[in-house]
Amino acid sequence: MVKCMDLTGKVAVVTGGSRGIGRSICLRLAAAGALVVINYVSRSDAADETAALVTEAGGTAAVYKFDVADTAEVQSAFKQIVADHGRVDILVNNAGITRDGLLVMMKEAAWDAVLDTNLKGSFNCIKAASRPMMKQRFGRIVSITSVIGFAGNAGQVNYSAAKAGLVGLTRSTAKELASRGITVNGVAPGYIDTDMTKELSDDVKDIILSEIPMKAMGNVDDIAAAVAFLVSDDASYITGQFIHVNGGMYMG
Repeated sequence: MVKCMDLTGKVAVVTGGSRGIGRSICLRLAAAGALVVINYVSRSDAADETAALVTEAGGTAAVYKFDVADTAEVQSAFKQIVADHGRVDILVNNAGITRDGLLVMMKEAAWDAVLDTNLKGSFNCIKAASRPMMKQRFGRIVSITSVIGFAGNAGQVNYSAAKAGLVGLTRSTAKELASRGITVNGVAPGYIDTDMTKELSDDVKDIILSEIPMKAMGNVDDIAAAVAFLVSDDASYITGQFIHVNGGMYMG
């Protein structure tokens, strides 16, 4: 008999968990029984709304404000999470920003901001979460990268570099932590129907869809499902790998 995914008793930290993909991941993991720690940095209203949705669905959530790019804040936050809830079993590195522009026009601040949040932020959180996970000899780490990190994209050199760096970070960390019962994997979304893509013009959307064999954008639940699989017992022998959720746009 196949068992349904059960995360009862697990504590899951989801960075950037207040909206979009992060919110869907929080709801999916909470539905499986995990206590979900919702991280945010600027939108307390959105984080509280996500927590309320989790509670309404019968789950348990806690909200923590910290900037993943700030090493001291991350270290302090994870110490507090362990003090409050006793453990950290799952980390989903979802927090990310964009500051798009062509390379020759890009200001250093735009480069630094994206690398600090999207890459250094994941490093900070993995390092902080690894300590309690190593003591437990159990952990599941999933980082949200992007099709852009594998294929590149004009006008997004900073974002592409950060997401490609996350691929190397994931694979190297997977090798370091495997003997401690910790798996480290990634999910690489393609174009997903979010508030950001809703703002694109119809012409831009048509161009995007022309590049996707399935002729449709994905939705946030598609990403949440992939994350849920990677943190489940069904994926206990999978580490250092990436699930591409892009409708066939990239098949490398």
